[in-house]
Amino acid sequence: MHPKVLDVTDVIAELSHLLRRLLGATIELNVIHGRDLGYVKVDQGQLEQVITNLAVNARDAMANGGTLTIRTANVSAEESAKLGHDLMPPADYVLLEVSDTGTGMKREVLGQIFEPFFTTKEVGKGTGLGLSTVYGIVKQTGGFIFPESELGKGTTFRIYLPVYVETAADQAANATQATKDDKVKQGMSVKDLTGKAKVLLVEDEDAVRMFASRALKTKGYTVYEAESGVKALQLIEEEGIEVDLIVSDVVMPQMDGPTLINRLRERDKQIKIIFISGYAEDAFRKNLDAKDVNFLPKPFSLKQLAEKVKDVLES
Repeated sequence: MHPKVLDVTDVIAELSHLLRRLLGATIELNVIHGRDLGYVKVDQGQLEQVITNLAVNARDAMANGGTLTIRTANVSAEESAKLGHDLMPPADYVLLEVSDTGTGMKREVLGQIFEPFFTTKEVGKGTGLGLSTVYGIVKQTGGFIFPESELGKGTTFRIYLPVYVETAADQAANATQATKDDKVKQGMSVKDLTGKAKVLLVEDEDAVRMFASRALKTKGYTVYEAESGVKALQLIEEEGIEVDLIVSDVVMPQMDGPTLINRLRERDKQIKIIFISGYAEDAFRKNLDAKDVNFLPKPFSLKQLAEKVKDVLES
């Protein structure tokens, strides 16, 4: 994690354009910003992934259209004590609420949604890791998440993030970061992250694929997208596209990342690879015939992805 102090309002404002593309024309995005929100200390890339994962689930639950509402608010210690959540201690929180008008869920389904690999989607449409990732990120940040749903009426996720209180250690870290920022502004350590290479991005989660594609396109790369290993093989073997680098998820329906790469390396043993995954690196390397692949853990920021791509292409 790379936590920093930020305003949730700013994160949502930056993400809203991507969310509207993600939701499509039949779903309305309604954002309600709370006034004078407290600051939180979170990893911005991870918080963005929480919001996009919830938005993707909401979109899939509103096949015939609807409304996704994102609301923020301050919750005082007194107010939090009255919410009745035994596991959440009374304190000052920032509430991030994501609500849809979709199909909703049964009570027994609601009790399983944060379990890894649990999914209500049809085979090939999801890995069941979206909400478990959301849960993990929120808990790692010191926050709490509570779902509420009713069949035919939609689903609401309420995330409570503790309001940031500066400590002496934070003051020292902020001073160090300020010095680094000053050096960057003076041109002492600015790295050019642009490029002209052709990149094939293989990722079954729409939110992650769109996020990564936007990151690379803004840096000048030509990006081809595939939602599965099977589609990636089709682009290369049947449509004949040529790429300089493949950025691939590890766990995907139909064909996983290691299988895809082993197939492609039968054609080109020198092709450059970056695996992106929420899994530990050692968990999949044993499934690879070739060991010279690079790894970028999820979730990642736009800058982290651009830096990794630049480094691998220049290696």
